[in-house]
Amino acid sequence: MKKLLGAALFSLLLSGTCFAQSAETKAVTDAVESMRQAMVSAKKAELEKVGSPALSYGHSSGRIENNAEFVDAIVTGKSTFVTLDLKDQTVQVDGDVAIIRHIMEAKTNDSGKPGEVRIGVMLVMKKDKAGEWKLLARQAYKLPQ
Repeated sequence: MKKLLGAALFSLLLSGTCFAQSAETKAVTDAVESMRQAMVSAKKAELEKVGSPALSYGHSSGRIENNAEFVDAIVTGKSTFVTLDLKDQTVQVDGDVAIIRHIMEAKTNDSGKPGEVRIGVMLVMKKDKAGEWKLLARQAYKLPQ
């Protein structure tokens, strides 16, 4: 009887851990979606909610922006997303850090010049003291042709 009770408690504990992981994965996925929407809307207040003050935002060209530069580039139209789709996304959560990978496909209009982008992206998000997931680092890379 004790073995059966022990097995039942272990199963309950394991399912609770899986649920917590699923809840965190959903929270990270929601934060990435909020970021995507903020990038398309180009609303400064929404963009300022996305990144950590220590944000390092790397472009596939090699250009690196901090949080203020990331927000400013989108708000001023230097980087404009007409459409922005994230494909094949994976999320790995480890405590208060998450690694997200996806393919970003976008129609752009950077500084009035229409274009299309298809790149790989790795994001690192960190849960802040308020329990919100913030973008800490982003690195884009060119996909093999």
